[in-house]
Amino acid sequence: MSCPLEVLPVQGLPEIAAGDPLGELIARRLASAGIEPAADDIVAVAQKAVSKAEGRVRALEDVAPGRKARRLAKRLGKDPRLVELILSESRRTVRAERDLLVVETLSGWICANAGIDVSNVRGADRVTLLPEDSDASARRIRAEIGAAAGVRPAVLISDSFGRPWRLGQADVAIGCAGLAPLDDWRGRRDHEGRKLAATVVAVADEVAAAADLVRGKDTGVPACLVRGLGRFVSAEDGVGACAIQRPEAEDLFR
Repeated sequence: MSCPLEVLPVQGLPEIAAGDPLGELIARRLASAGIEPAADDIVAVAQKAVSKAEGRVRALEDVAPGRKARRLAKRLGKDPRLVELILSESRRTVRAERDLLVVETLSGWICANAGIDVSNVRGADRVTLLPEDSDASARRIRAEIGAAAGVRPAVLISDSFGRPWRLGQADVAIGCAGLAPLDDWRGRRDHEGRKLAATVVAVADEVAAAADLVRGKDTGVPACLVRGLGRFVSAEDGVGACAIQRPEAEDLFR
């Protein structure tokens, strides 16, 4: 069933600092704009804002790189302090080539630099780390919105990831609550009546990408309200975005 999709930027949020109740702030800004969130809406939040609220900001001047980080940084042409942080946030190194350091993060995501980023962070040589548990972060933000607004829309946390074999980056989901991250069509039939054998729609990733097109990288808008996808929203928090991670046994490139 097709349906219209609406994505509304949440304007006017302040610069987020450690300890800020991000969900409450989002609810207040929606109310100020005359927007009433519904229980079947989705609030998509950029990872950077979540990391700031959780105090996941580090100053490179406070990082002492070890021998492995210094050696790897020299080979890749990177700041050894940054490499030390990347290694400390990683389970394993997937690829270290040219100026790229692709790792598996402690939370199981495969991405460049363990998701550590310098963009949109105030102060010189300061970086954000990914949330320790983005699904738990989404659940907390959902509860904060519920307490402030009286309804609990689904919450999605997104970050920009590169894609193997494709140029450019796209936002994907790294955390969610109240949203089915995948829509399994295997065993269902297409428009011509053929039974589908492999189709699993990455709903959460597609919502994340749509929100990023509205939010932008230079607008200072870290959140959007997404409407029209209520069939994927539930009152329960659900399995979270960790369900998107491909099991090791199915990894053809490990």
